[in-house]
Amino acid sequence: MADTNKPGILVLCTGNSARSQMAEGLLRFHLGDRFEVFSAGTQPSIVRPEAIAVLAEVGIDISGNRSKSVNEFDGRDIDYVLTVCDNAKENCPYFPAKTRLVHHAFDDPADIEGDPETRVEAFRNVRDKIEVYIKSDFVPNVLGL
Repeated sequence: MADTNKPGILVLCTGNSARSQMAEGLLRFHLGDRFEVFSAGTQPSIVRPEAIAVLAEVGIDISGNRSKSVNEFDGRDIDYVLTVCDNAKENCPYFPAKTRLVHHAFDDPADIEGDPETRVEAFRNVRDKIEVYIKSDFVPNVLGL
């Protein structure tokens, strides 16, 4: 959490295992070093191997990420909080008034049952939906870039 001069973005979901991890990786990729991007969960668990795999397919390495609690960001200067599931929106902790709260829910790919390829395909689909949202809505309309 290095450069305090850069605006901070926190992506929040329940487990910080799939959607928020993928969104963090995609935001870092698309925004470069203009923003500090983090992710966390209201009930952190583990980073799903499927999330790591489908981001690796597009050249983004999140293999060193860990699932973090939103409590780790208490008192941090966060400019934007993006909740990517309804549960995180409902359980989002208080952030200062200057923090812009944004919500866009994505299906949880971890809820998909089936063989490994079916599960990985669900993660790919959500990855692609997150990327479309980031490029077509979040970056231009929320960040104004």
